[in-house]
Amino acid sequence: MNLFCKFAPARMQGRKRTKKTDRRKMTIRSYILLLALGGCLATRAQEHPEKPFISPFDFPLTLSGNFGELRANHFHGGVDFKTQGEIGKPIHCIADGYVSRVSVTPGGYGQALYITHPNGYTSVYGHISKFAPAVAKLVEEYQYENETFAVDLKFEPGQLAFKSGEIIALSGNEGYSFGPHLHMEIRRTDTGELIDPLQFYTDKVKDTTPPRASLVMLYPQPGKGVVSGSPKKKAIPVAALGTPVEAWGEIAAGIKAYDYMDGTHNNYGVRSVVLYVDTAEVFRSTVDGVLPEENRMINAWTDYEEHVKKNSWVMRSQILPGNPLRMLQADEKGGVVTIDEERDYHFRYELEDLYGNKNTYRFVVRGCRMPIEEYNPQAKHYLEWDKGNVIQEPGMELVIPRGMLYEDIALNTKVIKDTAAIAYEYRLHDEAVPLQAGCTLMIGVHRFPVEDTSKYYVVRKWGNRKGSAGGKFDDGWMKTTIRELGTYTVAVDTVSPRVTPLNRSQWKSGNIQFKIGDAETGVRDYKVMIDGRFELFSFSSKTARLSMKHPKRLKRGVPHKLEVIVTDHCGNETRKEFKF
Repeated sequence: MNLFCKFAPARMQGRKRTKKTDRRKMTIRSYILLLALGGCLATRAQEHPEKPFISPFDFPLTLSGNFGELRANHFHGGVDFKTQGEIGKPIHCIADGYVSRVSVTPGGYGQALYITHPNGYTSVYGHISKFAPAVAKLVEEYQYENETFAVDLKFEPGQLAFKSGEIIALSGNEGYSFGPHLHMEIRRTDTGELIDPLQFYTDKVKDTTPPRASLVMLYPQPGKGVVSGSPKKKAIPVAALGTPVEAWGEIAAGIKAYDYMDGTHNNYGVRSVVLYVDTAEVFRSTVDGVLPEENRMINAWTDYEEHVKKNSWVMRSQILPGNPLRMLQADEKGGVVTIDEERDYHFRYELEDLYGNKNTYRFVVRGCRMPIEEYNPQAKHYLEWDKGNVIQEPGMELVIPRGMLYEDIALNTKVIKDTAAIAYEYRLHDEAVPLQAGCTLMIGVHRFPVEDTSKYYVVRKWGNRKGSAGGKFDDGWMKTTIRELGTYTVAVDTVSPRVTPLNRSQWKSGNIQFKIGDAETGVRDYKVMIDGRFELFSFSSKTARLSMKHPKRLKRGVPHKLEVIVTDHCGNETRKEFKF
């Protein structure tokens, strides 16, 4: 009996806005479970005919992450279902459909399966440990034929199909995952928009717990407002909201809050945030859908400085002029409140989740006339959000096309001219500034410690830390794309990657592992040959380990010669041979 149900035969199968607008072995228990279930679920009936999707699991659903949670440079695009702390739970197809895509990567979703349904949606299953046999066969054929671990395969409607309820994969912890779970997405097939999967499972997940806030932030607008006599933003803990805050001029607000659910200690993203001032609604966010190109706009909605410096997520109740994120709505002032009367302004935040659980936070901003300093930044470069901008310094050029900035920025640039260095060091701004997409940065190279220009790369610096920003050498310049204003220079990488063999006493049984890494530009590629034949080794970015994928291919009782080749992004290569 197969572990998975047999494949069925192939079958054919916005919101308004204001102006200015991404190995472990299966446990014996899981194996036995699959043997019991294999072949018995080909026609599992819909438990709720009124809903388009059934549950992916045969056990109660609990979330470790919800849709729209705030993450670095993106919104969480699906829900994370807990798998009872185990790997190898059978995942059921949530509706009839065909396999449209399969991907395998060291990070991100790890192993992921995309199924397109005739109802206009595509479901995505990430971090899985094992594909259904027919899918696994095609993936492995591609990997061996192309001698690669990474895979991104597309399929037509008539190739691979599943019926609702069939087992499509086993849950896992692959890729950028730090505990066993299933990441599941629901996308609109025509637009790629990610929507909240939980809306289809409200009858299966109990939640009576409302969102809770920890602080409110007030933002005086530069040259137009002050809070407590200062042009700097002011954080107010929830416990202190009962005390009025004095302000004058134009200010905006923000709130740090999370949602919670019954029976778990996890925190989640807040679906709805509404801000009222006196009786008028001035801002509303509704996190119910996001297009892929909108993901980086999270940096325009949240307080980017707070996230970068403190890993703190504050949702601003303000729409920046260059932020077209559809989930945000505001009044004609984009959420900015004018405090121009000496009276109490009554602010009220209402937080609500998908289930209608609600919490309210009130505070008073007291209008108090006070001086507002003129905003007159002494900056060499002033960037306008609605125009293309070019920044030029000796030996450097940065091109920022229109649409890359969310607001005007007065750059505090600095050039460190060290003639003994490979290139000058350029501080494009004294604070990290997000860009919507990659912008072309060119840095001139004026000293060549090595002749091979493929060894040069652009460096991104954060204080004493640094990382590779990639780049290619072209006629005296290093060219790369950046997504954040910061400090950049050029360095040379001539150091080959590290390759460390592990558990050599177990190699003869096929349990062959290595730990690999690179100190400068990172690992670009690897290959393992055994007895002159390519062997598939999986790579985990979170553990930096290579592991033999199919130990049964190793012939027992004979000596073997193994060669591992690892290359970094500057072409430095490490080759090591082992006999066992």
